[in-house]
This record gives sequence, C-alpha cells and structure tokens, in this order.
Amino acid sequence: MGLVGYIIRRALYSVLLVVLSVLLVFFLTHFLAPNPAAVWAGPHAAQSVVQAIVNEYHFNDPLYVQAYYFVTGALTFNFGISPYFKQPVASLIATYFPRTLELTFFAMAISVLVGVFTGAFAAAHRNKKGDYSVRLFYLIGWCAPPFLISLILQLIFSYNLNYFPTSLLADPALATPPFVTGFPLIDGLLAGDFPYVESHLIHMALPVVALTFISFGLITRIMRSSMLESLKADYVRTAVMKGVGTRRAIYLHALKNSLIPVITVIALTFAYLIAGAVVVEYVFGYEGMGYLITTALYNYDYPTLVGCTMVITISVVSINLVADVMYALVDPRVRLEG
Repeated sequence: MGLVGYIIRRALYSVLLVVLSVLLVFFLTHFLAPNPAAVWAGPHAAQSVVQAIVNEYHFNDPLYVQAYYFVTGALTFNFGISPYFKQPVASLIATYFPRTLELTFFAMAISVLVGVFTGAFAAAHRNKKGDYSVRLFYLIGWCAPPFLISLILQLIFSYNLNYFPTSLLADPALATPPFVTGFPLIDGLLAGDFPYVESHLIHMALPVVALTFISFGLITRIMRSSMLESLKADYVRTAVMKGVGTRRAIYLHALKNSLIPVITVIALTFAYLIAGAVVVEYVFGYEGMGYLITTALYNYDYPTLVGCTMVITISVVSINLVADVMYALVDPRVRLEG
C-alpha cells in the first residue's frame, strides 16, 4: 500500500495544484483587465459581441460564481472562441501543442543522453581539462538567451552553410499529411508520406539542437555532482580493487547509481524546454505553441493566451507527477519518508 498510497497522494496534490493555478490565472486576468469581456472580444468588437461574452461567461455574476465557471471551463478545456483565429481555442491547442511536444520530447531525450554522459565524463576527469571543457560548454548554453542561440545556429547552418532550412514545419511544396494525432512526424508515418517525414525532420533539426543546447547543462551539473558522490562509495573502490577496471567501474557501476537524482531534474528540464520552445519556435518560424502564443499576444487574443497558459501548466504538473512516481519506484525511501 506504500507505493499506491504515495501515487494517490501525489495525484491529489497535482490536481489541487492545477485548480489553484486556474484560480490564480482567473484572479490575475481580472486584476489586469477590469472589463474581461471587452478583452476577450478583441479591440474592435461590436458592443453586441461584448454583451454576448458577458452573458456566456457570467461576467455580471458575483466573482465567486465567475470563478466557478472559469475553473470548470478550464478543466474541461472549454476556453471559448479565439477572436483572432475565429476558431475554438481547444481546437487551436489540439493543432499546435502536439508540434511543440514533439519538438520538446526530441530535445529532452537528447538533453538527457548528452547531460548524463557529459556529467559522468566531467566527474571521471575531475579538475582536469575534460572537466573544465564540459563545464564551460554547458555554462555557455545555460547562460545564453534562447533567442541568441537560435539566431547563431540559424546564421551559421542556414544562411552561411545552407545545410538546413530557416523556418517552417516542412517544405511548403509538400502536402500536409491528414490530421490523426496532431504530431507531424507520426501523422506522416501513418500516411506513409516519407518525403514529408524527411522534410519535417530536417526542418526541426536546428530548433531541437537549440533547445538541447540551452537545457542539457542542468542535467550535466546534477549528474556530475551525483557521480562525484558515487565515486567515493566503497562499492566503486571495491570493484576497482577486484580488477574490474577504472573505466568499467565508473561507467557501469557508479553511473547506474548516479541516475536517481537525474529523474527529478528531467521534470525541471521539461518545464524549461516548454518555456524555451516559445522563443525558439518564434525565431525558426516553427508553427507550434510559440507561434500560437506570440500571435495571440500581438493580437490581444485573450482566450487563446489563457488556454495556452492552462495547457502548459497542466503539462508541467503532469510531468512532475510522472517524475515523482518514477523516483519512488527506483528509490523506496522517497515514499517511506512521504
């Protein structure tokens, strides 16, 4: 019952956190916009449109009634109609969010691989050239703004070397595969449209590299610290004295036991990647959530901004819940202490 009870507690905390986040968004929007209906309708809406929104979203009711309808609408993904796109916000998110998730998952997978092995390498060569080189490399990526990294990659590999395209999801001359999952790569594979799949992979290469470069440093740092602790452990010294070999003892025994803290960091990496993707997508013209958010922001599309905020919040909370469960599975002390 220990593991099951732990998962139930974490799930309840996650639901509570989402509800509190929705309420926070609700009160912030009312604080920033004394007349939310006018903002939701757009800057050039007729008075009849504004009044229709007032009636639909109960803006004439007491604040606690408005909060109730706002929370239930957000939790059922009913964010209203976008005044700019003239479509339900939920359908817009269903179209654009999978593209960002696809980009984020690729970047996160590469960040984990690069971060784990660079962190292990830095720990194995502590206070040597290899360690200093890795630390300098990830500090540059960690400190540099995402838009700067994106622009440098675009300048070098797109404009100077002409290796990769500068923008878009794929070659505009190719037909878009039928919408099934919303993930361009999966939809292309399901349709058997391999030219589109190849073009899409080429177009997403630089955005993935940019996101990886700005995010792997956190994993590298945690992995390095964890490895340094593991290298001091008796089982590593015993393995070396038994003739296992220093390299095998480091990269087999110590590496395996140093991965536990990295699991928690993956959740933080995901949140950081989602935030960074907004800027990176804008620079590369990659039509994902970054495009949707910036377009909504420039055009005062208030319902779309609220919907995007809520979906990103729910995604980050969900990935943190998954990380907590994985952490409890590999380290029983977590759920026992909980």
